[in-house]
Amino acid sequence: MSSLARAPRFIGIAAVCAAILSSAGALAAPGRADIDRSIALRENWQYLTRDVAWPAHWTPDGAAFSYRKTVEGGFAFETVDARTLARSPAFDQQRLAAALTAALGRPVQALRLPFADFDYAGDRQTIQFWLDEDGWRCTLADYVCEKQEDPRRPRGFGVVRDLSIPADNHPRLSPDGKWEATVEDDNLVLRGAGTTQAVRLSTDGSAGNFYDPETIAWSPDSRHLMIYRVRPGYARHVLRVEAAPEGKGQPGLRTQLYPKPGDAVDQEQPVLFDVAERRQTVVGPALFPNAYELSGPRWRADGRSVEFDYVRRGFGQARIVSVDAASGAAHAAVTEDAKTFVYADRRYSHDVKGLGNEIVWASERDGWNHLYLIDGRTGKVKNRITTGQWVVREVVRVDDEKRRIWFVASGMNAGEDPYFRHYYSIDFDGRNLTPLSPERADHTVSFSPDMQYFVDTYSRVDLPNVSELHRTADGALVQTIAKGDISRLTAAGFRAPEVFTAKGRDGKTDIWGLVVRPRDYDPAKKYPVIENIYAGPHDSFVPKSFWPFGYHSGGDKVIGMQALADLGFIVVQIDGMGTANRSKAFQDVAWKNLQDSGFPDRILWHKALAAKDPAYDIGRVGIYGASAGGQSTLNALLFHGDFYKAGVAMAGCYDNRMDKISWNEQWLGWPVDKSYADASGVDNAARLQGKLFMIVGEQDSNVDPASTMQVADALIKADKDFDLLVVPGGEHSVGRSTGPIDYVTRRLSEFFVRSLQD
Repeated sequence: MSSLARAPRFIGIAAVCAAILSSAGALAAPGRADIDRSIALRENWQYLTRDVAWPAHWTPDGAAFSYRKTVEGGFAFETVDARTLARSPAFDQQRLAAALTAALGRPVQALRLPFADFDYAGDRQTIQFWLDEDGWRCTLADYVCEKQEDPRRPRGFGVVRDLSIPADNHPRLSPDGKWEATVEDDNLVLRGAGTTQAVRLSTDGSAGNFYDPETIAWSPDSRHLMIYRVRPGYARHVLRVEAAPEGKGQPGLRTQLYPKPGDAVDQEQPVLFDVAERRQTVVGPALFPNAYELSGPRWRADGRSVEFDYVRRGFGQARIVSVDAASGAAHAAVTEDAKTFVYADRRYSHDVKGLGNEIVWASERDGWNHLYLIDGRTGKVKNRITTGQWVVREVVRVDDEKRRIWFVASGMNAGEDPYFRHYYSIDFDGRNLTPLSPERADHTVSFSPDMQYFVDTYSRVDLPNVSELHRTADGALVQTIAKGDISRLTAAGFRAPEVFTAKGRDGKTDIWGLVVRPRDYDPAKKYPVIENIYAGPHDSFVPKSFWPFGYHSGGDKVIGMQALADLGFIVVQIDGMGTANRSKAFQDVAWKNLQDSGFPDRILWHKALAAKDPAYDIGRVGIYGASAGGQSTLNALLFHGDFYKAGVAMAGCYDNRMDKISWNEQWLGWPVDKSYADASGVDNAARLQGKLFMIVGEQDSNVDPASTMQVADALIKADKDFDLLVVPGGEHSVGRSTGPIDYVTRRLSEFFVRSLQD
């Protein structure tokens, strides 16, 4: 009989999981009451800190900034005048909670507003924020909240238009106010402003090759415009049955536009029009063949040329294409080639003075992400701006007149965690590199619009947030805005995670991770180990800043690592090779190799920690993760089942051919080839070792839930035992930030107790 069926043991919070099986030096498996206490830990701990502040957001006029901080009972939003330092509530939280309650149809508490940051609109009488991937606006005069609807036609993962929904075809007014451009019968039409007489500028548009009004871009001098003619791609739809719709007796059918790897994407053809001469120029595709995606057209400030970004299918090339307005001739203003992939989501360019003569460009061409000054007329490098074995993470601001750049970087400081973000400024010629955030911590800096001030919010996993106002000119501290107080949290048993490093598969590279032990940890006992995994190549994931309630991959409310540890486990999280924010070579391990998930580095890291800590039971290692972490969890049991004994895989993209086009073609390339099969949990299902528990939301709109069912089918055919939980109506974040969170968390906890402690 499972230990979960035994009578629960009622013991104090500091002694959870403390019973000893003296013959083995191990812990007794916790019961239901222990698991319930573990699930409640986040709620019990969440409001024990004071003045832990989030990064600041400035008002549009730069006169003040606002932020959220922890207070008694929850979170308060505060606004600070940058010059007088006077503080005031950012808004009436009670009234805003009432407004959101009415708009959302569910109760919202004033001290637990469902967003962490916001921006004021220009008049400071309206705030804007994101909630569940939707934009919201709330007025502060009458406290009315509305979700912001995007008038544009939806696109499946940005590359296939939903033709069942009309495009936003409102008249696009020329800058001089004389002309309006629209699309009629799939062709571009021009009218004098306020008139009805139309001039048809194109005649080659059709339903299968139409002009898209949402791409119309006027030149600043109103003489030219560019628009894209579009040949539609394949509109694949995923169908999902909603078996138990709320308040209804019969199932429903949902459909979603969902392009997958290998599908035909929309082909966009830039077309230039001279309005004065009614001349049409189709821009030849020689510089942008086989496009995966084009950005919208951007006119240069003088109206003499227009540019757009291009990413080649397969992500081996990115480019800025510049088109001369008078002749229609195109040239490559800058080109980035890669033997593996160009990391599309981290591309950065800045057109100096908006004229196209110089471009600040981010590139990994030397093996590290750095900034270059490019001659936009020739595409050649004028000079390097940054250099070294460290990475530029983000460009914050560029001052064209001062020829100076403010940016975020990691890994510049020797002897420090290479993932810590620090802020710097530098001249276009690479001189006068100036650090702005020297403390050994992870920083988020927010500059005022006029660059007179910045708010630096920094922390580590063992250092609660400190928020400071500085002058930008000399970096001088103006005032400490907030300093986190965790005395009550510490009294409740919080101990900071341990940062641990070990050498990776090459014997040279440091692999960084976190270790969370039970609050009643006894080094004389043996503890099974659980790894919390997210190994997507698009980022790094081990927390670097302070937030003790989670330390997990996935949504905000999945069981935190401390809560799981308190059930009698050592819980860890690791960034292995194949993840981002280190060198290009470090990330390239993932290229056409998603099944790797950094496991050779992870296993060495585990073994190094076990050699240091005898309580670390290397013979009982489990793993859990969601989304890409779910895929990695399954891969652990398929390809490293001799090491990992049990895994909980949630909402996984187990076969990359079944998942969204954007994420998967970025890392496995195009066309679809053997690398997709090599990483497939379906094709490799017969290799399963250990105990597997898969959890999926029936209505997952991020990863096709059929991916989970196809793995289940393959496991059944291979005569492999496994557990499966399908949550009716559940979304991608089921059990993490939506749906029956406590139920899924309990099932996950019980699975690990049965699998690793019984």
